[in-house]
Amino acid sequence: MTYFKKTLSLVAAALMLATGPAAAAGKAETLYLFSWSQYMDPALIEAFEKRYDVDVVQNYYESMPEMFAKLQAGGAQQYDVIVPSNYYVPRLIHTGLIQALDKSKLAHLDNIAERFADPAYDSHNRYTVPYQWGDTGIAYNTDKLPEAPDSWAILFDPEVNSDYPFALATDAQVVFGAACAWLGKPYDCTGRDAWKAAAREVLATKARDNFAAFNDGTPVLRQLARGNVAAGMTFNGDFTYYKSENPEAFKNIEFVVPKEGTELWVDVMAIPAEAPHPDLAHKFIDFLLEAKNGAQLSNHTYYASPNAAARPYLDKALTRPPAQPTPEQMKTLHYIPSLSGDDLQFVQQLWTEVQSR
Repeated sequence: MTYFKKTLSLVAAALMLATGPAAAAGKAETLYLFSWSQYMDPALIEAFEKRYDVDVVQNYYESMPEMFAKLQAGGAQQYDVIVPSNYYVPRLIHTGLIQALDKSKLAHLDNIAERFADPAYDSHNRYTVPYQWGDTGIAYNTDKLPEAPDSWAILFDPEVNSDYPFALATDAQVVFGAACAWLGKPYDCTGRDAWKAAAREVLATKARDNFAAFNDGTPVLRQLARGNVAAGMTFNGDFTYYKSENPEAFKNIEFVVPKEGTELWVDVMAIPAEAPHPDLAHKFIDFLLEAKNGAQLSNHTYYASPNAAARPYLDKALTRPPAQPTPEQMKTLHYIPSLSGDDLQFVQQLWTEVQSR
């Protein structure tokens, strides 16, 4: 997931203080999981605890920068399993914040679907195992935009929507990628000229009278249901979940994968470099790689499973669009490039300027 996919629960900050490693001192062996909020089936945690006679303590973050900063500040010694997004994996590897996996301890590693078995962000899955995956698209109100195309035009073309409020995402690379795709460049565009052109397009879009805000994918869905916006960037899994939970509120809201290209994201499991319980961490990762457990996870989160063996056990809603993109849509999906050094600083500065104007 890109880092704006999940919203931190109101009690997360308190949990970070109350359930840190010191809080479980004296108990049975404990696994410390550091992940997005609302991204794990509690029943799976209970099953793992029962199987291995251990405790699991979950702490949460709301963005990739937050996760990265906490790992740098000592979290690499405090947590056993983390769940970063694919474009942060090279950064975690190069900074030495995660360790290579011991594949001899992962009996179910072959369950990973071929598409995710040798990803560009982690060759041969040396450091990570895929957790969930999905795509970024547009949710929109079909009553207000009845002729909307499956295109970024819904957001960037004033002729398609000149009247109704709309939102863009909060992640620089996600939004710049969308702008690049709209301008006829690859979604996974790189280079300062491409980023500058994307920033100009976003600034022009932001200047329109009906631009509402930069907002994350889950809040956008709530705003769509309330009628506060008519369109916004969000994620296929969140859309599927919200529509299934409240079909009446979402009966006139649809999700499209922009034909020009959009983001394919993968959230992964990794073990911090100095994890206190690496053996238990491997057991937890392998537990989630089991076919039925992988399916149970996706049936809870409403995101697609990278576990090929899990497919027979998935809910039907997860085997068809929008949770499962069509083969044609898959051809348009791209990973966000992992940036570092001057390139990362340049994009961050551009984004700060876009938001401040």
